[in-house]
Amino acid sequence: MIGRIVGTLVEKTPPELMVDVGGIGYEISASMTTIYDLPQIGGQVTLYTHLLVKEDSHTLYGFIDKNERALFRVLIKVNGIGPKMALAILSSMSSEELINNVQESDVTALTRIPGVGKKTAERLIIELRDKLGQAAKTDLFTAPAVLRQVQADPRQEAEAALISLGYKPQEAAKAIASVPVDASNSEDVIKAALKGMLRK
Repeated sequence: MIGRIVGTLVEKTPPELMVDVGGIGYEISASMTTIYDLPQIGGQVTLYTHLLVKEDSHTLYGFIDKNERALFRVLIKVNGIGPKMALAILSSMSSEELINNVQESDVTALTRIPGVGKKTAERLIIELRDKLGQAAKTDLFTAPAVLRQVQADPRQEAEAALISLGYKPQEAAKAIASVPVDASNSEDVIKAALKGMLRK
């Protein structure tokens, strides 16, 4: 997995970028939020990345910070939201605005995003609340704190690790759901999930 790219920005044709790293040009898709924060061509950039592997393609997505990447990873798990739609959502509003709209069940604000109708907006609210955890349903946490929770959630980290090992997303989610809630870190969750699957 490519987790970070540091290099020289050589092309910028939104939503596509090219970053030169030691003579190798990495083609990267990015949200407009990230693109707005990039330097001019020739400047040095640091992007946190997510590599999406399909049978016929390998696509690298880049983000200006870990918070935006964390939210992208949550969005692409929402039913009916692919990576292109996730980038469109992140291009239309900041991570904080998106989380606030989810917290407030603001369907109208979400339908202003190109390609997002009422049903999709309602699905985003329902599924993002679930995926962001209980904190997203209260005003006890600020939006950045909610994002930090997404990044630090050992069960989500463990689920991602199982998928990277070759398990199907449904299998990984089911295995993680069967792990006792007292597992304190992602390594413990992974071990417990693997043991559970091996027993079946």
